[in-house]
Amino acid sequence: MARELIKHEITMVYGAGTVGIMGSMADEMLQSGGKVKGVIPGFMHDMGWSHPGLNNIEIVESMHQRKAYMVKNVDAIIAMPGGVGTLEELLELITLKQLGQFLKPIIILNTNNFYDPLIQHFKMMVDQHFMRPLHEKIWQVASKPEEVINLIKNEPEWSPDAIKYAAVEANVGRIRTSGQ
Repeated sequence: MARELIKHEITMVYGAGTVGIMGSMADEMLQSGGKVKGVIPGFMHDMGWSHPGLNNIEIVESMHQRKAYMVKNVDAIIAMPGGVGTLEELLELITLKQLGQFLKPIIILNTNNFYDPLIQHFKMMVDQHFMRPLHEKIWQVASKPEEVINLIKNEPEWSPDAIKYAAVEANVGRIRTSGQ
């Protein structure tokens, strides 16, 4: 994926870490002349978790600020295989796009079928009316890095009016507590 970003002169914005897939991507991009920007909360930076090779790093106060900063002014989101933090960020962006608050492409890079269970779960959510069928257009899935750039360039535009379709009437419920 790093080689594809470099080839297309795309700056990678990520959480500024040194480990995992994103740390390896940062290494590859920095060694090959790519552009990388890191965003990390101060408490993580203080733990020594910042990538030492980053020249462009923003230190923020919290994880919430980190996520907000990382998606500000980006052209797309690419979800690589990862842990709970990656999953949390991906689901937040899918939610924001569903609500018309984030309009850029979201690409799930499903390397070695890593995201198959999640993609199946999304399908089940649509099938069981927890999401509308149009919400399956919130994200695109690539199986190889070479497919990602094309998907970004060709993803249909998402409308800020998407919030009109966010609620799924069949699942809107009311909680009633005693005395009400």
